[in-house]
Amino acid sequence: MALIDLPRPLRGHPVRPPASGIARKRGVWERVHLDPWLLGMLLVLMLAGLVVLYSASGQRLEVVIAQGIRFGVALVVMLLLAQVSTTTLLRWALPVYVAGLLMLVAVELVGDMGMGAQRWLVIPGVIRFQPSELMKLAMPLMVAAYLSRRELPPRLKDLAVCALLIGVPVVLIAKQPDLGTSLLVAAAAIFVVLLAGLSWRFIAVLAGLAAAALPVLWLNLHDYQRQRVLTFLDPNSDPLGAGWNIIQSTTAIGSGGLFGKGWLQGTQSQLEFLPERHTDFIVAVLGEEFGLVGMLAVLVLYLLIISRGLWLAAGAQDTFGRLLAGSIILTFFIYVFVNVGMVSGILPVVGVPLPLVSYGGTSSVTLLAGFGILMAIHAHRRLLPR
Repeated sequence: MALIDLPRPLRGHPVRPPASGIARKRGVWERVHLDPWLLGMLLVLMLAGLVVLYSASGQRLEVVIAQGIRFGVALVVMLLLAQVSTTTLLRWALPVYVAGLLMLVAVELVGDMGMGAQRWLVIPGVIRFQPSELMKLAMPLMVAAYLSRRELPPRLKDLAVCALLIGVPVVLIAKQPDLGTSLLVAAAAIFVVLLAGLSWRFIAVLAGLAAAALPVLWLNLHDYQRQRVLTFLDPNSDPLGAGWNIIQSTTAIGSGGLFGKGWLQGTQSQLEFLPERHTDFIVAVLGEEFGLVGMLAVLVLYLLIISRGLWLAAGAQDTFGRLLAGSIILTFFIYVFVNVGMVSGILPVVGVPLPLVSYGGTSSVTLLAGFGILMAIHAHRRLLPR
């Protein structure tokens, strides 16, 4: 039984124009394969992100301009991918996946170091990027392509192949180390498998096996990752060390009250008590300066984007499109849930940015590329008879 019962493909011939020969004139949005509602909400979110980023970066205009340029590049990528048919996406799934794996291996061999982690590839004078971000799209693309060619729900043999496809890149990303991205990449692929129609009984068995593997996972975590978990359980055990981030972020959010202290008026952020305030902890800046009302407004905007994305995914009329579109929008939800959860103290800190609000180029391009694919799946759906 599928977790989400999206529409199945129907058989029939394409709709023909009426006998008079007058065909319906396509609007501009249909011609460019973009969904105006989703695009509009994404633009509002990016604009809000730039406003918050200006404050979170210490009122550095060059940071906001750099982020705006990255948003522009990401929007172009989204527009280009929206023109790609699902047939082309299916054909390119394996090459993109293999290219991502090769880049992850290159990171392991010659990757650039930064903040104690080896996560970047650098083309001197051209670009510095994280190949692990590419896997957030390549992974669900590959798993959806594989399962779409098999009988669903997937058999045990197919699940074993999926586990191999997921496990290799996830291990490579975790070794960088980058626990947050490895979890997101794994989640993107696991959503595809779940949407393919696993029974609740089988899901319960997998959950039990995952719980049994937790001690092994704990033993293989880096020291700082274990410390993050321990700090999550008791932040006050080391208030000036490992617990500093979460204590300062919850203090900032709480001090904002209902309506906040006002834009650029936050004390925790402007006086630099709050760490990583322009990236992972930007929600704390939002909460301090705009209060509960501001945070709820942004969360409602995220909810509307996710709802619209699910509506578009429900319109996919082939197995590959349904699996891929559903995974893209559910992964976006995980982004939001994990970031807000870790900043507010209900989840351990794992280094996941707030989508299209936190400062970052590669993640912005990846996210909007995913929305471009989602719009492409919706725009290229087959015409069916009424």
